[in-house]
Amino acid sequence: MDAEITRWINSFAGISPILDRVVTFVTTFGVPLIVAVVVLQWWSRDDRRHVRHAAICAGLAFLLGLAINQVILLGVHRVRPYDMGLTHLLIAPSADWSFPSDHATASMAVVAAFVLQGLRVRSLALFGMAFLVCLSRVFVGTHYITDVLGGAATGLVAAIAVRLLYRENTRIDRLLTSLL
Repeated sequence: MDAEITRWINSFAGISPILDRVVTFVTTFGVPLIVAVVVLQWWSRDDRRHVRHAAICAGLAFLLGLAINQVILLGVHRVRPYDMGLTHLLIAPSADWSFPSDHATASMAVVAAFVLQGLRVRSLALFGMAFLVCLSRVFVGTHYITDVLGGAATGLVAAIAVRLLYRENTRIDRLLTSLL
């Protein structure tokens, strides 16, 4: 089923040069754009301290999620779908293993951090961006759908861990949220 869904999503690659360019742009610049959106939250006028706390949590979850992925990669050596002849690759090949997707982890960690802080509108906007990034990774042929789902799960776990360990209105939080 994983291979079939992956193949189906990737089957749209190569049909339209315009669509290929748009999706390649999303897969290349989607995570940096999400990071830029989070950074811009620092200057929010609404509930500034809480939004800044959410931005810090998002950054910590982003980093923790990617660190967790590195540990997973030590034990899980999944070959990429293009190496198996399953997908048509639209971007440069990756040098590491396929599972889990770092792009999915990073983008969904940010979304989960904002969700856990109760910032619904921001969470929905970030989720839309993250969903497109995740879908793009399968479309361009570099990941299986389960790589993306595994990455999203890692991002969620990281955001939950940050939520449990980094509390709002602690001394360090007040110091960090008062910067700039």
